[in-house]
Amino acid sequence: MRFVAKALILGLTLTAGAAIAKEGVENPTVKARMDVMGIVGANTKVLGDMAQGKAAFDASAASAAQAALAAAAAEIPAVFEEEADDPVSEARPDIWMNMEGFVEKAEALETAANAMDVSSVEGVQAGMGAIGGSCKSCHSDFRAKK
Repeated sequence: MRFVAKALILGLTLTAGAAIAKEGVENPTVKARMDVMGIVGANTKVLGDMAQGKAAFDASAASAAQAALAAAAAEIPAVFEEEADDPVSEARPDIWMNMEGFVEKAEALETAANAMDVSSVEGVQAGMGAIGGSCKSCHSDFRAKK
């Protein structure tokens, strides 16, 4: 029962995160990108909170977050394939000028997520450095500050 409750909470969190991320977005392509990035952010937060002790470690929840993060990371290249803009988008045009570099960074995130050992809090803590580094690297090059 506890797992079901946690899975439900995680699902609601992801849904709420995606809804917030796409508020005011008019372009459906940009909305799809923001949905995927919302899933990345929500699951990174779940894992990060466990790693920092802000949330109790739960191997089942960590495993679910890891799987969702890796799956969303794998979708990033496809949802950014079409160059599209929207006033609320934070995607810089550099993405489409350097798609190869962008895809490499998305793949690095997927690799980091898949490599994380979610069987213990120590494994999650160890894996967060690579995940955070992947996010920061991509955002530094390809995300506009709003």
